[in-house]
Amino acid sequence: MPTRYAVIGTGHRSQMFLDAIAGPHADVAELVALIDVNPARREYHQGRHEAFAGARLGGPDELEQIIAEESVDRVIVTSVDRLHAEHVVRALDAGADVVVEKPLTIDAPSARAIQEAIDRTGRSVVVTFNYRYSPRNTALKQVIASGEIGEVVSVVFEWVLDTQHGADYFRRWHRDKTNSGGLFVHKAAHHFDLVNWWLADAPVQVYARGGLRFYGADAAAERGLAPLLERGTHDGPHDPFELDLRSDERLEALYLQAEQHDGYRRDQSVFAPGITTEDNLTALVDYSRGAVLTYALNAHSPWEGYRVAVNGTAGRAELEVVERAEVVPQGEDGRTHVDPSAVAVTADEAGARERGERLVVQKHFEPAREVEIPEGVGGHGGGDALLLRDVFVGPVQDELGRPSDHRDGIRAIAVGICGNLSLESGAPVEIAAAMGLDLRREAPVAAGQGA
Repeated sequence: MPTRYAVIGTGHRSQMFLDAIAGPHADVAELVALIDVNPARREYHQGRHEAFAGARLGGPDELEQIIAEESVDRVIVTSVDRLHAEHVVRALDAGADVVVEKPLTIDAPSARAIQEAIDRTGRSVVVTFNYRYSPRNTALKQVIASGEIGEVVSVVFEWVLDTQHGADYFRRWHRDKTNSGGLFVHKAAHHFDLVNWWLADAPVQVYARGGLRFYGADAAAERGLAPLLERGTHDGPHDPFELDLRSDERLEALYLQAEQHDGYRRDQSVFAPGITTEDNLTALVDYSRGAVLTYALNAHSPWEGYRVAVNGTAGRAELEVVERAEVVPQGEDGRTHVDPSAVAVTADEAGARERGERLVVQKHFEPAREVEIPEGVGGHGGGDALLLRDVFVGPVQDELGRPSDHRDGIRAIAVGICGNLSLESGAPVEIAAAMGLDLRREAPVAAGQGA
């Protein structure tokens, strides 16, 4: 008997889950409801797959009723970040388990509310961290867990979002920090989860710095930039920082043609007033067993990817990933086409930076060696398909501990939430005290075992 699913929040992020239900996991999953405030978005997804023709359509206020009347087993939450906790708690109390897109939620009170609902109902919450499943990140986990570089004492982690992907957070609802918790929570939850998982450890203290240094009206004015049009969807020449929703059929259907119902504009100017999300962030994070993370995020880089250096008592591991080597405006009118870091735009004869990935390990007093990374196929370095298999079919025995639950979700957002508190106060923040939750792992994990 297939598991019966409802999806709440039918923006573009829901498509990964919906395609999995209609495609590779149709034998174990059935979509029975699409829930969104915007009828055009839920109708768009219903029309994409024949299997969804009979799915019930409704608004968020009908969540409990739909769960009861449609015998929903699991609710997939892909709504706006600030609504995650409300939708998770309501689904749990109504008798369904939950799969929630990262971040689990955006602040400490709502994290506590989720924990209390889980304790109250005994139901499960799975947070989807697809980067754990990417072969390159798995390879680094294996190196660390093997003990080859000894006990980890520090991690240096830099993530750069380019002016195609990074800029997009400043066009849409993420630009208002109250919706998303800012990039420290919305985006960096992925990154903090990776470090928590790589180290099999829990963060205990955060000190952060950052600000809005590139996007927004003030930063643009300081550089002498002329204001862009209020919206990127218009005729005529386009600035590379504009998004014309007509350039992508899916974006046009989900947002431009849906505006009449809720007034939401997906293509706002990245240099307009009112942006409150930071575009440059740094953090120092202490871990319970003594390791220290130095983290940096830049959302206006000319290339996209990340660099990780893990320093151990016996050596060092270095992972470099170039997801996109440069951003080149497409089309005669200069329009930029949005793509969430998956498709290369680099030509063979382009610059010195090449798309790819490399993991190098060097022990003390030995030459460096390159670790082979299995080729990943699909989104997020091949991680999406493996994650979806665990979500819909169920996790198999995994010595690397890739499947994640709500406790992993809380540990990941705790770093960003406390980072935001540190930005406000200018002082370090003790995570357990600020979150009001016990984030410790049950027991230390021995080398070679999962977390």
